Amino acid sequence: MKSLVTSTLLAAALFSFAPTASAQYNCEITISNMNWASAEVMAEIDRFIIAEGFDCTARLMPGDTMPTFASMTEKQEPDVAPEMWVNQFREQIDAAAEEGTIEFGAEVLADGGEEGWWVPDYFAEAHPEIKTVGDALAHPDLFPSREDPSKGAVHGCPAGWGCQITTANLFKAYDATDKGFVLVDTGSAAGLDGSIARAYENEEPWLGYYWAPTAILGKYPMVKLAFDAEHDPEEWQRCTTVADCPDPKINAWTKSEVFTVVTPRVAELSPGIVAYLKGRSWSNETVNKLLAWKEANQATGEDTALYFLENNEAVWSNWVSAETADKIKQAL
Repeated sequence: MKSLVTSTLLAAALFSFAPTASAQYNCEITISNMNWASAEVMAEIDRFIIAEGFDCTARLMPGDTMPTFASMTEKQEPDVAPEMWVNQFREQIDAAAEEGTIEFGAEVLADGGEEGWWVPDYFAEAHPEIKTVGDALAHPDLFPSREDPSKGAVHGCPAGWGCQITTANLFKAYDATDKGFVLVDTGSAAGLDGSIARAYENEEPWLGYYWAPTAILGKYPMVKLAFDAEHDPEEWQRCTTVADCPDPKINAWTKSEVFTVVTPRVAELSPGIVAYLKGRSWSNETVNKLLAWKEANQATGEDTALYFLENNEAVWSNWVSAETADKIKQAL
């Protein structure tokens, strides 16, 4: 009789633990693998850390900004969008957060996305008096055009991008033509990158549009010039971003807020994973250097994520507990 009771109690005890073990075993999280380099690398970092640090299956699925947002709010999948640039649809994403269909995680790019007009760092060091766009445009002789050295050159945003309109309007707002400048049509992202690379190879002056984080700024350090006005959101909507606006005024890009977004389901699966996704963030300087390594080595997103984890423990170890960090290091 005693052995029967013992066996019954043992079976009950094993049964009571089964749901917890099953829930852990069934932990699976989907992550949007968006189609630009910094988001791709962060998705791979998240996949590795969630799988190895939190014992949860992590699976990547293809994504892009608006399709991923729509799928998360309508289907609750994927569970994680590592790098969502929210300025372009701020009202919709705030409404979804209020409704509880999604939740904000960390501001993954601590510096935010940056857009503006830049000069090479060696030029900035040689000309400390050039601190703003207005300062630069007062000296066309410092930025001679390759086509016509008697004119200064401002290198524009790639054709077809929204920043092409913005750059053209700011060029017009500054009366840059009257000041002796031409707006150079770089044609494509490759053309814009090539103009920076040529300038660096010859240590020549360069002035124009660029953005961060990017591999190019990791390889060729640049200094962003201040605009001679604060960001005016009403003017931005009225004219700065409107093609062929007849009367643009000097304006400035605002910081692009870039957040991780998660579904409520993640908290149900693992509070630890939610804490990680709401806490991890990195600087544009870190991302720029990492993307430069990726490009130089023609590495995949997964290769780049492993390179980051192996060489930047001081950064990522702050994103997790000491116990979780040890598990990740063992897995590496």
